[in-house]
Amino acid sequence: MSVNLVSAAGSDLNAGSDLIGSPGHITSVYADTLIDIARSNQLGYEEIRLANPGVDAWLPGEGTVIRLPTQFILPDAKRTGIVLNIAEYRMYYFFEIGGVKHVRTFPISIGRMDWGTPLGQTSIVKKVKNPSWYPPQSIRNEWAADGRKLEAHVPPGSNNPLGKYALRLSIPGYLIHGTNRPAGVGMRVTHGCIRMFPEDIKWLFPQVPVNTPVRIVNQPFKFGWSGDDLYLEVHPPLEEGGASEEAADGEIVFPAHDGASETAEGRSLTDITELYIQVTRDRPANVDWGLVNTVYEKRLGIPVKVGTVDERLPMDMKPVLAN
Repeated sequence: MSVNLVSAAGSDLNAGSDLIGSPGHITSVYADTLIDIARSNQLGYEEIRLANPGVDAWLPGEGTVIRLPTQFILPDAKRTGIVLNIAEYRMYYFFEIGGVKHVRTFPISIGRMDWGTPLGQTSIVKKVKNPSWYPPQSIRNEWAADGRKLEAHVPPGSNNPLGKYALRLSIPGYLIHGTNRPAGVGMRVTHGCIRMFPEDIKWLFPQVPVNTPVRIVNQPFKFGWSGDDLYLEVHPPLEEGGASEEAADGEIVFPAHDGASETAEGRSLTDITELYIQVTRDRPANVDWGLVNTVYEKRLGIPVKVGTVDERLPMDMKPVLAN
């Protein structure tokens, strides 16, 4: 299992770059699935699927080159504590080592449409090892409607969907937790909580103290600077629905994908233009708008260089930008 502690590739946040990590690729062997490849590279299902359009998730095939979307633009949020960007199914944890700021990033599952993950600022109020699960009546009713019985108390163990670790948030009823079904990480399948790979929550659990701030944002479009270069990363805006957590046989049902709706949550190229104006207000850039449109249409979830700093500024603006 690879460890994605992004350091040499940009986790030193004092360097002033908005990008972390580096893109990669591997060549699949016959027995590989995209889900296997994703987990071994600390990626989730949605992001590896988006980065590899046309590749069969279950049978990529011998010798297929698989793109690994392991470079990221940091979300537009305060870089302290935990930031959850539900649009990209990803967590960012900001911390310091010896006075140097770092970030580590993890794939996550989020709430499906009828059990959406709430946005806003919250914090960790309690840490629980080997948690019990007390499902609310609404979830028990949902199970009953499917002809299944869910007890009011699910003790720790292999049948507990919370896994071995849970971080309770100040938003009542919401947790960051592990899972006994890691194949669903990186999908929109939960009842609103944030789900992580068992090995990821195991690492995170002892690192984060109670009162750690948690910011939950929904940013499918991200601009970021790396030196004098401007990058754009586009994810499909969240749509209604999502994957079904369980079929009748208890297996995860993976969603069909026919392309994201261009009107999902009212987002469009207009939103990207408005975001560009914000990002370049104090640092104008020359941008290839044809490339921006291509990045928007493909929505691969991969940072793409779309412009560079504009050196042709009026002389009276240069002192302002130098400050």
